[in-house]
Amino acid sequence: MSAELVCLTLIAARSLRDELFDYLNEQRDLVSGFTASDVAGHGPDVRLQTSAERVKGHDDELMVRTILRVQDAAQLLDRLKMDLAGSRIVYWTMPVSKFGVIGIPTR
Repeated sequence: MSAELVCLTLIAARSLRDELFDYLNEQRDLVSGFTASDVAGHGPDVRLQTSAERVKGHDDELMVRTILRVQDAAQLLDRLKMDLAGSRIVYWTMPVSKFGVIGIPTR
């Protein structure tokens, strides 16, 4: 029987990219890997910091996703709340029904 898995999504300012990547890479006991992409943030709580963002009408943000066991996601969130307090990272989790890697056939 496998452990219940979730996809943890983090949304952070692009200025936190290196710090967040380094932080997640240091959490080897919880995080085995993650995927990141640039995203455009919209909404009443979004802070448009640069003149370019104000012209575009959205915040340039970073989205990070990782698949974790439920309890590991909770532990990682607790650590993030302590170690990156004030960073305004938005997060959510979603259940994962299946997770795996499709291998490359050997010759």
